[in-house]
Amino acid sequence: MNRLLRIWLDNFLLSFIPIVSWFFLWLIGSSDLIVIFSLTYPIQFVGSIILSIFSIGANIEKEKKWNKNSVMSWLIIWSIIAIIVYWLFAYNIEWYINFMNMDVNTYKIFSIYSILQLFLAFELSLVLNKLYFEWNNKLANKYSIISNSLSFVFLIGTALLTKNQIIISICALIPNALFILYILIKNSYKFKFHINLLQWIKYDSSELFTKFALFLIYLFWLSNIFQFWEEYAAAIAFMSLITDTQWDMAMAIGTLAKVDISKNKFNYYEHRKNAFRYIFLLIASIIILFVALFKVYDIALEIAIIYWIIDIIDFLFFPINELKTCYLQIEWSASKTTWNIFCSYGIRTLLSFLPTPFCTAIWQIANSLYDFIAFGYLTKKHYKLENWRFIKKD
Repeated sequence: MNRLLRIWLDNFLLSFIPIVSWFFLWLIGSSDLIVIFSLTYPIQFVGSIILSIFSIGANIEKEKKWNKNSVMSWLIIWSIIAIIVYWLFAYNIEWYINFMNMDVNTYKIFSIYSILQLFLAFELSLVLNKLYFEWNNKLANKYSIISNSLSFVFLIGTALLTKNQIIISICALIPNALFILYILIKNSYKFKFHINLLQWIKYDSSELFTKFALFLIYLFWLSNIFQFWEEYAAAIAFMSLITDTQWDMAMAIGTLAKVDISKNKFNYYEHRKNAFRYIFLLIASIIILFVALFKVYDIALEIAIIYWIIDIIDFLFFPINELKTCYLQIEWSASKTTWNIFCSYGIRTLLSFLPTPFCTAIWQIANSLYDFIAFGYLTKKHYKLENWRFIKKD
């Protein structure tokens, strides 16, 4: 449970600090700024796609194949690819904002800042993932606290001194960028360049496909929401603010499972028990935030409650679905596990085009039910539990 909570802290800071930052900018400046969080939300999945290949997959290969060269190789490859990808997003920001049916003049500068901050956050995640697989979670916490503190303090501090968005963005980005460059160098070592792309994809292909599907779903769905259903967009933005951090923190369950599975130290009972304790804490925090903040925002309460209930149900399915998916992905069949994820998110994608703003609620429940049934069946078919460890059936 201690390692799970340490990963929780890092995920919490990486997700919560940006939300708090936009909230304070909203209080200091314009109420329009709070929407930037939702506006650039789909872009985070692009980084997650690359991270699945060049971070998690490579770290698992290091443990499975005892090949330390893969870790430094993916760090270099990721950084190059990420610089190109995020530069393209920043360069084409006007097209992106227009595509999302938002006003370019209002959101351009801080949208660029948000994209560059996402890049820095994923660079930090590279180092954190490396440390998790080395069981050095304490140092990972230290890096995460410093990085997120720098980002928040310089952003809000500069915003209190000037309203110039360009100056605010530059002053907020530079200190954090220098710190992340420092920890990248500090955690580097001599290596022989090694690339095993297919193997890296194999170990985390289900997560890769999940992030790609979510990118497409949120990109087109949010674009439609912003255009046609203003009151629903407000309710969704509010729910994103109080649940997005918790969803990011829930990913700690999968991260820890992958570490222990790759090291052959996975105990299903312990992971499941700790995962549900963890999820109940996250659900409690969502309830508290909802009660405390819904009056602050001008939203339709009945709409927000529907999204809120669906999110809680989705959270309850998550621990078992995530643990079984991770195990089947690494130890059974990456291709067959990913195929089931493809089917699950294929259904979710189709449902996202339903002509109703509640398509999100429908797709969440359908997605979770499919995963629960499919991965429960596959686990039971191919494995038996002995002393709470999965043993492959003959």
